[in-house]
Amino acid sequence: MASFAFIVPPLMGHINPTLSLGAALLGRGHRVAWISLDASLADRLPQGGELLLVQYDQDDIAKKNSEQYLDQITKKNVSGIESIKFLYEEVLIPLNRFMFDGIITILQAFKPDVIINDHQLFAGAIAACRLHIPYATSVTAPAAIKMMEDLPGIHEWEIRQIVGLQQELGIPGERSVATSGALTLVYTSRHFFGDMSLPDHYKFVGPVIQHRQAANSFDWERFHRMGTHPRILVSIGTTFDHSYKKEFFGKVIEALSNEPVSVIVVSDTALFEAWPDNFLVQEKVPQLELLPYLDAVVCHGGHNTVCETLSHGLPLVVIPIAYDQSHVAGRVIHAESGVRLNYKRFKATHLKEAVWDVLSNPAYKAAAQRIRQSFEQAGGAATAIDLLEKLATPPSAGGLAFDRNRFYH
Repeated sequence: MASFAFIVPPLMGHINPTLSLGAALLGRGHRVAWISLDASLADRLPQGGELLLVQYDQDDIAKKNSEQYLDQITKKNVSGIESIKFLYEEVLIPLNRFMFDGIITILQAFKPDVIINDHQLFAGAIAACRLHIPYATSVTAPAAIKMMEDLPGIHEWEIRQIVGLQQELGIPGERSVATSGALTLVYTSRHFFGDMSLPDHYKFVGPVIQHRQAANSFDWERFHRMGTHPRILVSIGTTFDHSYKKEFFGKVIEALSNEPVSVIVVSDTALFEAWPDNFLVQEKVPQLELLPYLDAVVCHGGHNTVCETLSHGLPLVVIPIAYDQSHVAGRVIHAESGVRLNYKRFKATHLKEAVWDVLSNPAYKAAAQRIRQSFEQAGGAATAIDLLEKLATPPSAGGLAFDRNRFYH
């Protein structure tokens, strides 16, 4: 039995794949913990999983900082390149700096055989190097890898931000340690990711959506009473909680309220005084449990939602807003598995046309089924945990090599 520690940011899109991996590792008899700022994560962990909460003396400043990083990303209206700059300068660098001491303290007590850091929680990788513990990296946004080739200037700027923090926290040199040189897990297939030359330690394992517990209640009775019309899910994710949500869902209502479709909307029900009769609105839904009953998904291009949709062979309408979503939407179009709309310019008529396009043209679903097959061939959680177990095994016994002295000269 080995011990594994996932180090995750307070964002469910980044946490969800680790829940699947952790459940599979627990099923093989390993000890598994999650290091996080988010106390509510305890309710989502698989049975047997441990939450190791990063905590400080709760003076007013520490409490304020903790709350800031839990919700700041939802309150800024940014898009395009501006969103990347904001993400690093206002969220990721402060968040990683804030969590680092707590991560070190927890790791020294827990003593994991392997650390799995989220690619945006590079404080976990820095801590692993400082403590000479083997680590793997969990890449929940593969666009971060593609950026090396597609936007090299932006990628170099990102690396400078990370290296600056590394040096501040005791890692010398100019090389980023944010992603492991032993094992970097990428949650998509090579087919959906696209062509790019990468070292062998980048492993494309596909989406990992098995073994995840449903945590959200849902009005299944009403859902099944909604008739035989096509059913679509409309969601712009948990990252965005801005005033312009009302404008977005206003267009959704205008586009689909009088159409022969059943619309499941992920939104605060209080956003409007009344919703159309063919809409079922909940703030949270059990998305994985819903997908087998759906015909299409309208979303913001978040990597998890797109991959979960394609894992069920369903077509998409993608409306990217910020961060990596434009890249993900581009992969959907390249794979011919959906239609893309411009968030700032689309009108209700465009959305209605796009929805009926993906519902009525079987080519989109056929393309989505091809992506689904590539995901299945990538292996998912089973392949990922085989690789993690090898990293926990000494190289002399057939495990993956990890140079504990690599970053110290």
